[in-house]
Amino acid sequence: MEILIETERLLIRELLPTDVEGMFDLDSNPEVHQYLGKQPVKSKEETLDVIDFIRQQYSDNGIARWVMVDKETNDFIGWTGFKYVTESTNNHVNYYDLGYRLRQKYWGKGIATEAAIACLNYGFNQLGFHEVFAMADCDNEGSNNILKKLGFSRIETFDLDGVPHHWYRLDKSDFNREK
Repeated sequence: MEILIETERLLIRELLPTDVEGMFDLDSNPEVHQYLGKQPVKSKEETLDVIDFIRQQYSDNGIARWVMVDKETNDFIGWTGFKYVTESTNNHVNYYDLGYRLRQKYWGKGIATEAAIACLNYGFNQLGFHEVFAMADCDNEGSNNILKKLGFSRIETFDLDGVPHHWYRLDKSDFNREK
């Protein structure tokens, strides 16, 4: 198991099939899915399909979401990192999307921000990204606050499956200036 990124509290690595228990706990929680379409997974088989889908993105696109693990306890926290989006979202295609999703017991501890900063640093300075996009449900105050704190600029509001979302962009030069 290769560690891609290490922070003060986190190890960030590829998602593995052995992460099924943590992923199921994360994605079966209705509270976690409050701003994600309100359709949590119902079985570990569904979770394994999600893991397979993400792992296929590693092969197809060279990148996909990564797992966050607590350095002290080795507990599965959630996922973070980038997805290379090849289908149209808000009239954008072929872009890197930053995301994060944490198990509820880890909310409010600054972990999403810590992980996102480390991922952005890795994306811009190791992988050579020039820009990164993100989106958040307009009502998801936590995610919107994190993206603003990271230096993302809100470009516009758009409709995603009938739900208003904010669309954000961060350039490498703006990220490096914020540091």
